[in-house]
Amino acid sequence: MFNHNLVSDRHPLASLLFILLNVFFGFVLVGPGLGLGVGSLFYEGNLLNDIQNADEHPGIFGPLLITQSIATLIGLIIFPIIHLLAIERKPIKPFFPEQPGTAWIMVILIAVGITFMVSISPLVEWNMTMKFPDFLAGFEKWAREAEDRTAKLTEVMTTFGSINDLLIGILVIALLPAIGEELVFRGLFQNELYRGTKNIHVAIWVSAIIFSTIHFQFYGFVPRLLLGALFGYLYAWSGNLLIPMFAHFFNNAFGVTMIYLYRQKITELNVEDNTAAPIQYVLLNAVLTVGLLYYVCKHYRNLSTPNATIVQ
Repeated sequence: MFNHNLVSDRHPLASLLFILLNVFFGFVLVGPGLGLGVGSLFYEGNLLNDIQNADEHPGIFGPLLITQSIATLIGLIIFPIIHLLAIERKPIKPFFPEQPGTAWIMVILIAVGITFMVSISPLVEWNMTMKFPDFLAGFEKWAREAEDRTAKLTEVMTTFGSINDLLIGILVIALLPAIGEELVFRGLFQNELYRGTKNIHVAIWVSAIIFSTIHFQFYGFVPRLLLGALFGYLYAWSGNLLIPMFAHFFNNAFGVTMIYLYRQKITELNVEDNTAAPIQYVLLNAVLTVGLLYYVCKHYRNLSTPNATIVQ
C-alpha cells in the first residue's frame, strides 16, 4: 500500500510550499553562492561575469563544473535531505526499499533510454524549430536568446580534453542532477501532489511540468516534460526512487558520452543534432518503448512494494 505520509504529516499544500522554499533557498541562493565562491578560487577572472560568455573564456571549464556540482549538491541533495530529516522528521530509507530484480530492471531501463530518445525525436525537432505568432514575438526572442546562452554554456561544460574530464563531466552533469532532481521532483513533489490530489496521473504530470519549467529551456520543454513523466511513472510503479534516478542518470550520461565520442571522431552519431529519426525507426522504437515499459510495470505489480502506486 502506498505510504501517503512518506514526505510530511502537514497539509499537502503547506508541505509543497515548504519544499518550494527549500529548493529556492538551497538551489537558487545558497548552492550557487557557495559554488561561485569555491569555483572563483580556481579562476583568475570574474567567474560570475564570465559565465555569461563562458565560450569566450577557455580556462573556465574546471571552475564552471565546480560551481555547478556544488550548486546541485547543496541545493538539490543536501538541503532536501535536511528538509526530510530535520524539518519533517521523515527517514530516507523508505524511498529506497529492497526489491528483487532491480539489477535486471536497470538493464531494461538502458534499452528504454535509447528507444525512448529515438521515439520522441520528431517532438524534439518540432519543439526546437517551432515558431510563435506575432503577438508572442517578444517571448520568442527571449526564449531563443535563453536557449542560445544555455547551448553555449552546455558546449563549454561538455568540452572534454581527456577521459578524466569526461568522467568528471558525468559526475557533474549526469550523476548529481539525477540524484538531486529525482529526490526533489519525484520523491518530494510527486509524493505530496499525489497525497493532495489522490490522482497519481495528475501528480506525475504536474511534477513533470515543474521539472521541465525549472530548467528555463522552452525549446527543450516538451521532450523534457515527457522524460519527467517517464521518470514519474517509473517511480509510481516501483515505489523505489533508485529506479527513476538510474533512468535519469543513464539519459544524461549517455548524452554526455556520445558528445565526447562524436567530438573525438569515434562515432558519427551526433546527439546534438535535433533532426528527427526516419519514421520507420521512430515507430519501431515507440513500439519497443511501450513493450519494455509494460514489462517494467508488470514486474512491479507482481511485487509487494510498500510505496508503489497502482496506476489504473
